[in-house]
Amino acid sequence: MLERDHNRAFCAVRPPGHHATADTAMGFCLFNNVAVAAAYARDKYGLERIAIVDFDVHHGNGTQDIFEADPKVAYYSTHQSGLFPYSGNMRERGVGNICNILLPPGSDSFRFRNTWADDMLPQIDAFRPQLLLISAGFDAHRGDPQADLMVETEDFAWLTTELVAIANRHGGRRVVSMLEGGYDLHALGECSVAHVGALLAP
Repeated sequence: MLERDHNRAFCAVRPPGHHATADTAMGFCLFNNVAVAAAYARDKYGLERIAIVDFDVHHGNGTQDIFEADPKVAYYSTHQSGLFPYSGNMRERGVGNICNILLPPGSDSFRFRNTWADDMLPQIDAFRPQLLLISAGFDAHRGDPQADLMVETEDFAWLTTELVAIANRHGGRRVVSMLEGGYDLHALGECSVAHVGALLAP
């Protein structure tokens, strides 16, 4: 992507990756796919501002653990409070490159969108990422059996559109999205299609 004309990609990977640390597999995750991508872009291409955006219903503890002392990689996550892996407290700031916001059970579209619009997206925009990576978990969907958020398919499309706009402003339009959680197959398929549609938009 950094050497070719293509500037957006969706990777339908299984198993997911964001719980895996540098040396430990956990939470269905063997290798931290998005962390490997960020480290590769940083080391091979010398990027100094890489943003990882994680909207999976679970906190990406592995991703945070890998980069919490690396100011070149910023991690932004919303996740339901009280769920595995029981991490991602808002006081966890790394070296100023970590931003976590917990959503209480029952949070709906209004709260999800407002949290991103008011708190997260302005911070990502201010970071001016040269590359934007997405941990695209769709288990915050209202139909997913693993959690208790009430996010709709259209909310994921909306957030993807907002992230693409940030990448267009600062990152040469470069966005790589990697599939994380999603355990209701109908919702997973529906959300993935909406997400990819927003990624492909001009």
